[in-house]
Amino acid sequence: MSSALNIGSQALTANLSALQVIGHNIANVNTAGYSRQTVEMRSAGYQAMGGFFLGKGVELGTVARMHDAYLTREAQLSSSVASADSERLARLAQLENIFPTGESGLGAAMNDLLNAWSDVASSPTNMAARSVVIGRGEEIASRLRDTAGQLDILNTSARQQVGDTVNNINRLAEDIAKINQKIMENQGSAGEPNDLLDQRDQLIGELSKLVQVSTVNADDGRINVFVAGSQPLVLGSGAARLAVVPDSTDGAQQRIQFQQGGSSMELAGSALGGELGGVMQFIDEDLKDVTNQIGRMALALATTVNTQHALGVNLQGGTGEPFFVPPADVAGLPVPTNTGNAAMHAEVSDPTALQPSDYQVNFTATGVDIVRLSDGQISSFAGLPAELDGLSFQIDSGAAATGDGFLVRPFAAVARNMQMAVSAADRLAAASPVMVAPGSGNTSGMGIVSLYPVEPSANLTDPVTLTFLADGSFTATGLGPGNPPPDNVGPPASYNYTPGQPIVLNGWSLTLRGNPSAGDSFAITAAPSTNYGQNGGNAGGMLALRDLATFDGVSLANGYSSVLSDIGTRVQGAQFAASYSGQVAASNEAARAAVSGVNLDEEAARLLQYQQAYQAAAKYMQIAQGTFDTLIQTMR
Repeated sequence: MSSALNIGSQALTANLSALQVIGHNIANVNTAGYSRQTVEMRSAGYQAMGGFFLGKGVELGTVARMHDAYLTREAQLSSSVASADSERLARLAQLENIFPTGESGLGAAMNDLLNAWSDVASSPTNMAARSVVIGRGEEIASRLRDTAGQLDILNTSARQQVGDTVNNINRLAEDIAKINQKIMENQGSAGEPNDLLDQRDQLIGELSKLVQVSTVNADDGRINVFVAGSQPLVLGSGAARLAVVPDSTDGAQQRIQFQQGGSSMELAGSALGGELGGVMQFIDEDLKDVTNQIGRMALALATTVNTQHALGVNLQGGTGEPFFVPPADVAGLPVPTNTGNAAMHAEVSDPTALQPSDYQVNFTATGVDIVRLSDGQISSFAGLPAELDGLSFQIDSGAAATGDGFLVRPFAAVARNMQMAVSAADRLAAASPVMVAPGSGNTSGMGIVSLYPVEPSANLTDPVTLTFLADGSFTATGLGPGNPPPDNVGPPASYNYTPGQPIVLNGWSLTLRGNPSAGDSFAITAAPSTNYGQNGGNAGGMLALRDLATFDGVSLANGYSSVLSDIGTRVQGAQFAASYSGQVAASNEAARAAVSGVNLDEEAARLLQYQQAYQAAAKYMQIAQGTFDTLIQTMR
């Protein structure tokens, strides 16, 4: 009879345990990260009796959680990618808002400045028109400064987010290490601490959203967590940490360091994945590239306008002063490991060839390698000075040793420091130092469109006479050195002429309209000082800058459109990536939840199943107890 009572008692205990587990499931139906638990029962064995083998009932095998390690890992990985893409998209959307279109955009301000010279060209003594030019210059300078300020604010906000995210990563790593220790201490021979395992998986899931991780299970139940491929953030019950540190070369930049014990290692920010990787990619790539593009636009505008303005003459008869405050030459930032004592800088040599990039200058045993960091292109030179991408890299003092390096950021601060230099209307150098007069015997009626200086040639004001030949070409007498050779070797040597196309000689550009007759001539001479008030030639030259191919073949007037196009492309690509990775993450999480999640309908059915089993076991116990009582009474 004792066996029968044992069978009933064990059945009651096992089914009551099952009901307890079901109740636990129902209670945690809305608990994030909870995995449904099930009771695994097994036969309690048998005993031999009178040549027969009688069962001993049921016993509780284990309480297992419904968990698929592969699906959980896939959900964590896809969540990390989705978080990176989503965070980068959110930041790019903020960046896009800094660059409006229409009248409030940088493009409109730049075009307003260049177009304002039109009224000065047609009426050089109109002081109101001159004042408008100065006002337009102030406006574009102000908008560039404001844009740079907004970029700085966005950069500061992103950097703060990096710091907060790193702190959260370190906190989660410590929590995982503590739960690892608890799991090891509570690991049983017949079961596992399922709720602790769920808590650990939940923490790892939260960590995956912040940084991409990989995990390796240990034999004692603990789990090791790695970041950046192979760096052990959590080893058993010990946690390493990440830290945000200034860049060793450029303290204005920040880097992510992995720190363990007394050692540290710099990690590639964009390769970290998760929210941290998304923000670091935005800072190191998107924000830096756009800042360089705005800096290039400001540097090209200031340099180009200043160069043209310096070629003109103001109402006082003086040479044109800088229109904008000239951007300062950019000093190279030495790498901390340098052993030489060299100092270097970069300055603009050709504003139409600038590329929106930072540069790394490396001194080798055979010369100098200059790396364009935007695309990794390496250009080798015998030494400095060296010309690359419209920049001249030059040594200021000292000597560099082999292995020395410098970081050059030519565009980082240009827009932030943009300022007007001219404040008085009579200081605008609108006049041209040269003038043109048609020959008295001209018969074709050719007209003069414009004449203005284009470069500071030593022969700019030398008298030059253009005489047209019967075939439509022309000869030029009085030219100085450095001019292009004649198109036709002659005799007489002559240049081809196309109506409406500029003739560029001796540092000036002359545009004529109409078809010439043989013998027509034009004389280019120095403009008399009495002519400066009526001479708007250099204003025409300023106006012509609108069409100057400056930004990778794009005109100066349309430079802002290339910035908008680049930002739009980045946003569009980020939107697609975020949408796709978000869908993948949602699908993987749904697959994981389908295995691990609690289904109330299933739990209700199981509740009835084990309730009936418990009631049957209780009934069996009642019958066994009654039989036992009857047997006792009979033996009395």
